[in-house]
Order: sequence, then structure tokens, then C-alpha cells
Amino acid sequence: MEFSDRFYFIEVCGVGVFRSDNIESPHAFSTRLGGVSTEKIYSSLNLGFNRGDLDENVRENISRFCRTIGSTDKALVTASQIHSANVHTVDSSDRGKVLPDMDGFVTREKGIPISVSIADCAPILLEDSDNRVVAALHAGWRGTVAGIAAEGVRKMCALGCDPKNINAAIGPCIHKCCYEVSKDFLEAVTDIRGKDFALRHITESANGKYCADITSMNGEILLESGIPFENISVSGKCTSCESELFFSHRASKGQRGAMKAVIML
Repeated sequence: MEFSDRFYFIEVCGVGVFRSDNIESPHAFSTRLGGVSTEKIYSSLNLGFNRGDLDENVRENISRFCRTIGSTDKALVTASQIHSANVHTVDSSDRGKVLPDMDGFVTREKGIPISVSIADCAPILLEDSDNRVVAALHAGWRGTVAGIAAEGVRKMCALGCDPKNINAAIGPCIHKCCYEVSKDFLEAVTDIRGKDFALRHITESANGKYCADITSMNGEILLESGIPFENISVSGKCTSCESELFFSHRASKGQRGAMKAVIML
């Protein structure tokens, strides 16, 4: 099952971002390009605090990134992520906050950008342009198999959306080519989502290890949630393969900055 790649690179206000042409609302998936961080492991658009970069650099980088969608970091909603399927419905009272223990947001509030942080995990943006509802989800493997994509769709439907009207964009993340995992990983996915699901998305490699595909996992879950196949776009960019363009936790062995995906009505 191969989804279309409708992503394209664009430079906005000097910042390099990816967008998907099946999402109409202002949105962006960040890269390493266009920031002020100078140390090699953070260069240059590091959007993550508490990773060793200077806070003033991160603040300026986030401000620049928000400008790519015509917004400001003062309005940005972010989370302390825990690799869960927790999705929060954002309203005006959440404007500018960092919310605890969340890995996704949905909102129908205009002018409030919602964002998730990534550095190999899959960023997923959802949009119902008819009902004016959007979502931003952080899908590492734990959140993926816990069903964060389905929970995002469910929260959107609670706001009046029909899954048939939802478009989904799964942004740059680690791909199967670089995501080598152990048998324990296969067993954990099997325990949560069943053997058939695990074997569809995790294949054994020549050295007795396994390779996992979190994009196809999330794609299947979105399909199960009622989103049409043609409404789903998946970036072909692998963050580990292209670690000069993206921050990759695996490629850098944890010595890296962070990226974000953001969307706003």
C-alpha cells in the first residue's frame, strides 16, 4: 500500500519548510534550515529547548518558524510529549501554553497554531476544510500502535467532522530503510495490535533484526478511521537518511536539535 507524496519544499522568510498540497490551512513541517543556532549538532533551526542549545536561539528559531504560517510564537500551543495517544481539544484558553502529557491537539479556534515536536517520529497533520477543524499529532511507535491517529480523527469527529472530509499529511520521519528494531519491538506491536498488523508493517532483515514502517502503520490506522486513501499524503523523506536536512535522533545517536510540525486555522 503506497500513499501519494504530495509534499513540496519551500523557503518562507528565509526558513526552509515542507508543506503538503492536500492541506489548505497554513501549515509547515520544519527542517534544519533557516535558524540562528550555530553549534553543529543544533544548526541551524533547532526548535527544542532543554537539549543544550541556548534558549535565546531556540526562541528566535521558533519565532521564525511561526512566521512561515503568518503567526507568532506568543500564540503557539505545544506539549511536553510522552509518546502516548493523548489528544487535547484546544480552545482560546490554551493560547500560548505548553500543555503537559500530550502528544496531539485538535482545534476549531482560529488564529491558534497547534504544534508537535519531532526528530524521527511521524508528524501527522489533519484537516477538515469544510468544518474548519485541524489536528497536529506526534506519532512515535508507541503512540502509533496506541492509536493516536485514530484518536485524532475521533476528537475531530466530536467537533462535527466526517472522516470522509478529512485530509491527512504524514510528514518527514524515519522510514523503514533506517528503522531497524529488535524482536522485542515486533512482539510489543503484536501484543497491542495483533500479529497480522505487526507482520504487515515490520519485516525481518538479513541480520536477524527487523525493519519497521511507522508511516504505513499510521496510514492503515487512518484508513481504518474512515479517511479515504486518496486523502492521505505521506512524505517520502527519511529524516535519518537526510540528517543534513532534518534532525534525526537515530542518525545522531541522540545528539541533535528538534523539529516541529504546525497547523493553524
